[in-house]
Parts: sequence; C-alpha cells; structure tokens
Amino acid sequence: MSTRGRLARRLIQLYVGLALYGASSALLVRSGLGLEPWNVLHQGLAERTGLSIGVVLTLVGAAVLLAWIPLRQRPGLGTVSNVLVIGMAMDATLALVPDAHGWALRVTLMATGIVLNGAATGLYIAARFGPGPRDGLMTGLHQLTGVSIRLVRTGIELTVVATGFALGGTVGVGTLLYALSIGPLAQLFLRVFAVPPASGGSTVVATGQPERAILRP
Repeated sequence: MSTRGRLARRLIQLYVGLALYGASSALLVRSGLGLEPWNVLHQGLAERTGLSIGVVLTLVGAAVLLAWIPLRQRPGLGTVSNVLVIGMAMDATLALVPDAHGWALRVTLMATGIVLNGAATGLYIAARFGPGPRDGLMTGLHQLTGVSIRLVRTGIELTVVATGFALGGTVGVGTLLYALSIGPLAQLFLRVFAVPPASGGSTVVATGQPERAILRP
C-alpha cells in the first residue's frame, strides 16, 4: 500500500471509529441497562445541567484535555477529533434511536453497543493518531505519580462511576459487562483493523500494556 493510501485508510479509520464509538454509547443509553464508566458521569451531569449527554461529553473531554498541560502530554489529531466527533455522533444517534421497551430489545441494544464499542475502539486506536483525552490523563498521572497504569485507570474509573451515579447516571449490568469485555474486544479488533506497514517497516498496534489501548470517550 502506498504512503498516501495508508494515510487515507488511517484517516477513514479514525473518523469512522469515532462516529461508531458515539453511536455505540448511544445504544447503551437507550438500553437503560448501564453505561460505560465515563458516560455514567456524562449522563449524570446532563441530568443536572439540562445539556445533552453529547454536549456534556464534549465539554468534559475539553476540560480533561486542558489537564494535559501540567501533565505534559501531547495531543494528536485523534485526540482533538475525539473531543469534537464522539459527542456529536452520540447525540445524532440518540435523536434517531428511541428508548427500548421490553427486555429482549434492551438486551440486544446493550450487547450491540458493547460489541460495536469494541470495534470502534479497534478502528480508532489502530489509526494511530494519538490517544483520547481520558487516556492521556491516565498515562500522564501514571508518569507523574509512578503508580501503575492499572491502578491509575481503576482509580479514575471508580471515581467517575461513583460521581456519575450520585448525579443520576445509569449503572447496571451493562456497566459490568462493558468493563469485563471491552479489553478483549479491543484487542481483537486492534488486530482486525491493523494498518499494513510501510515497505520495510513493521506495524504492531496491540503490543505493550493492554490498558493503554482502551479508548475512553
């Protein structure tokens, strides 16, 4: 594949992945069975402010990105695009998909949202245009404190879930299933969507700490 072709593929993967991430999060909202950790916080804030969850997601992402400055993290195209695209895609999907009624439909939306989220994560991360703002917060705190990635991530996610739940965000079986399955799903789709290496090069997108490969909107 030519250099131009690889760049075009990476850009397509970036924006398709971000759009699908927003759509998958909206399906989890409509299922009513629990959200991924950060969206528990976003939903809680949306309930309190009257803003849409997509707008809250964008505002929180921008605020987290500002926290990168003292942590000396460097954003990429994917980082900025993450802040701008996911919230819009989420609100657009919520406008199209009504609330689910009946357990069969709710469970279907939950399962579809989780799997689609894993695919979106693979698309986005494999494009290699920089981490999401919340990933950069995680790695920046790791570098600043020396605490392991695993503990930093766990601490952040417990904090946002607890805060979001206190504000009215939805925690449920979907939250638990998401936490258990998103790592394996992301690893699978990272391999599926790996961009072919340039001539004479080598591309491995799923090596190192698996926690670093998990996009958080």
